[in-house]
Amino acid sequence: MTILLEVDNLKKHFPVYEGIIFRRQAGSVKAVDGISLRLASGEILGLVGESGCGKSTLARAIMQLVPLTDGAVVLEGRDLSKIGSAALRAERVNFQMIFQDPYASLNPRMTVYDILAESVRTRHKIRGKRLASKVASLMERVGLPAHQMRRYPHEFSGGQRQRIAIARALAPEPKLLIADEPVSALDVSIQSQILNLILNLCRDLGLTMIFISHDISVVKYISDRIGVMYLGRLVELGPATEVVDKPLHPYTKALVSAVPLPDPNLERSRRRIILEGDPPSPLNPPSGCAFHPRCAFATDACKLSPPVLEEKIPARFAACIRIGEI
Repeated sequence: MTILLEVDNLKKHFPVYEGIIFRRQAGSVKAVDGISLRLASGEILGLVGESGCGKSTLARAIMQLVPLTDGAVVLEGRDLSKIGSAALRAERVNFQMIFQDPYASLNPRMTVYDILAESVRTRHKIRGKRLASKVASLMERVGLPAHQMRRYPHEFSGGQRQRIAIARALAPEPKLLIADEPVSALDVSIQSQILNLILNLCRDLGLTMIFISHDISVVKYISDRIGVMYLGRLVELGPATEVVDKPLHPYTKALVSAVPLPDPNLERSRRRIILEGDPPSPLNPPSGCAFHPRCAFATDACKLSPPVLEEKIPARFAACIRIGEI
């Protein structure tokens, strides 16, 4: 097994200032607070959690779109946070991102040909007919007719725009792809088409991918492993089917119980887990386990120190001191 990506104790804290004339830092929002993970070449890792848990910030930190507060992002042995800007630009061909909103992520003043050609040229120094042929091939690969390459993004539907965004991410022939909720802005009827397209492309091209979503059933469908995030930290990590079918962490159990079942008899008979209260503020997180104010199984020991994400059973990691008791 070849490790493509290593994330080591990654932290991203945003400072919060007060005062108008004499500004001083009053605290910091701990959007991502010490996440470590490893991705094997060709693996799809799904990240799931509530809105505001730090999924998108983690993605942008891995992509080096925001500076890290601490930690390291190592791609094929190179620490991306330690190389210079010129070296980082050269390295970007190896990792690309599909953003959530296809309406905002494409330049409205550029044709689809120009958008894709710009990305192709970052890897291949080609022009003319060879460049046009490469762009046409990319469009056909994502299910769009090549004769539409001279159109502008506003002339396409939301699903077609996301296909263009996928083609743009594939154009430099990356090794790592990060998809940040790529179907949440689309109609339900289109979501399955885009999911199947992304999954088939990853399999055909051997891509490694981090797939981010708030829908754990979608993440189960597309991922090899699932990481569950809560308030900037990983609370569970393991094989996708096992995490969903037999969750270990109380928070994961609550997420799974919120997914509706297609069988009405099973839906009526199962016990839903309703979390009380709102997620804590990352500006002032609770002591100990961040989930303890909403956890039905919390004890006084849960308030003392943050639990470590550790292997509880083979290939299953969880950050909870009460695993095995609940």
